[in-house]
Amino acid sequence: MTSELQITTPEVLLLIGPPGAGKGTQAEKLARARRLKKLSTGDMLRDHVSRGTELGLRAKAIMEAGELVPDEVIVGMVRDEVAGMTPVRVLFDGFPRTGPQAEALDRLLADLGATITAAVLLEVDTEELIARLVKRAAEQGRTDDNEATVRTRMNVYSAQTAPLVTYYETTGKLRRVDGVGSVEEVFARISEVLP
Repeated sequence: MTSELQITTPEVLLLIGPPGAGKGTQAEKLARARRLKKLSTGDMLRDHVSRGTELGLRAKAIMEAGELVPDEVIVGMVRDEVAGMTPVRVLFDGFPRTGPQAEALDRLLADLGATITAAVLLEVDTEELIARLVKRAAEQGRTDDNEATVRTRMNVYSAQTAPLVTYYETTGKLRRVDGVGSVEEVFARISEVLP
């Protein structure tokens, strides 16, 4: 009975935090455990880039410079992904990234009869994040993660995304989680703070 209830009940989780905080890794585990569709705007964008779509070509130069892709492009992709879900059961990995994206997501969810269940903030020290991203770049051959670009992304995050913490604190949806530790330790901390 409980598993049927979980499948028919809307649930929208957000994983937010700076680049390299472990959102992607935790999103995979969390989506499986809670039977949610994982949506990563970064993955969606990289898919468009690899396929050479018009959006991908436009986004590639922006991403390589460490800047954020414009809100209307990201929100449009998200709308396409969730519009047909009944009920909406999704985990957003790294979205929203800006106040306007958060407001657009709230409107989109309201149109679909859903609200945000919780916004999980993974907190990690900046120098630890830079070390993680530079190591990942070497392991995966990702040109968008050299040290200069990583520092630019951290600055962009601080300026544009960090205000989301205040946004979700005021709605009572924010859950702070220490993002340092093993994958299992961080996952256990996230599970403890979710409703």
